[in-house]
Amino acid sequence: MVKFNRFTLSNGLRVLVHEDDTTPMAVLNILYDVGARDEDPEQTGFAHLFEHLMFGGSVNIPSYDEPLQRVGGENNAFTSNDITNYYITLPAENLETAFWLESDRMLSLAFSEKSLEVQRNVVMEEFKQRYLNQPYGDVWLKLRPLVYKKHPYRWATIGEKLEHIEHAQIDAVKAFFKKHYNPQNAIMVVGGNIKTDDVKAMSEKWFGPIPAGEKYVRDLPQEPVQTDERRATYSGKVPLNSVYVAFQGDERGADTYYATDLISDILSRGNSSRLHRNLVKEQQLFTEIGAYSTGSMDKGMFVVEGKPAEGVSIEQAEAAIWGQLEILKQQFVPAEELTKVKNKTESTLVFGEMSLLDKAMNLASFELLGDAELINKESDKYIAVTAEQIQQQARQLFRKENSTTMIYLAENSSQVGKTESPEAEEASL
Repeated sequence: MVKFNRFTLSNGLRVLVHEDDTTPMAVLNILYDVGARDEDPEQTGFAHLFEHLMFGGSVNIPSYDEPLQRVGGENNAFTSNDITNYYITLPAENLETAFWLESDRMLSLAFSEKSLEVQRNVVMEEFKQRYLNQPYGDVWLKLRPLVYKKHPYRWATIGEKLEHIEHAQIDAVKAFFKKHYNPQNAIMVVGGNIKTDDVKAMSEKWFGPIPAGEKYVRDLPQEPVQTDERRATYSGKVPLNSVYVAFQGDERGADTYYATDLISDILSRGNSSRLHRNLVKEQQLFTEIGAYSTGSMDKGMFVVEGKPAEGVSIEQAEAAIWGQLEILKQQFVPAEELTKVKNKTESTLVFGEMSLLDKAMNLASFELLGDAELINKESDKYIAVTAEQIQQQARQLFRKENSTTMIYLAENSSQVGKTESPEAEEASL
């Protein structure tokens, strides 16, 4: 049970406080309700670019890291297609330094052509190194637009094209900041050896004067229900062939999410999971294989990906994957197996409550989903999933007309140039 208090400032900033006197530390976590899905299709990668720009200094504090390091603090951030999250950990007695730093860059981030140029170059280099020059790095750049035709999930967090970052202009950057980086679009969680009254006083002092910003209603193009099987084949400089089978799934807030998540565990959590046990150990058709759900705020993906063993054809590999999925559709998961994956999930949730930072980030995420109190109901929702619901969800997900298959062939593979169906797309990377 994660206990917390909450209050909202007059400018709309939601604040959650988790008191924990068992640690000398404190954490300040700010989740901004903005991700890659909120970008202009012609200006993608801006959310991630801002993750970098936010560490470039504010008008009043040129160096963000220096004063934080002086008080023993550490910080980091991450961006996804749905959110951007910043956090600071430091000794609780120095918590006000975190308030000072975070409030100042929310109020008055320093915008300059020089700062933009520096961070733009950093992001462009990251794009090249992680996505273009690394084996399998461009998988999501290729897979997402195959799965999504309308929704902005069709591009990766890094952006759709390198040129969008390269050509980012200061006016567009300022407009993005003004729209999304304001109190009413943020959730702040403060945890550790602190008191709610003190957090409220510091929140009013440092964040209270910041203008709320203009309220806007998110109106994203919705992804249509998929009704056709999609396929594509690519080749590139990768060591092994790979198979990716993606299915259009439900959003994170859907009741079916819990069954979907347990299905991914049944298939690929640990060496005793079905895919590893059957396709890697026993049949030796794959060198590695896994399954996972993206858990996106809007319509997400369920992905099975694997690397066929030497001498195994793509057709054999695909047939083996579908064979395992069909078993889930046709047979109830045995009670013992379902209990086992539920226990593992429950252990993960409990372990997540041991870390002060994890608790803060999870509280912010559940508040964004609708209510931070949901953090204390997650375990029960997983436990309540039945074998019948697992089968029903498997039948809903694992349909050919709901699938997108991407084959990534090593350039020296004997199968380069082959396609699996007349509709298959071929490309060379």
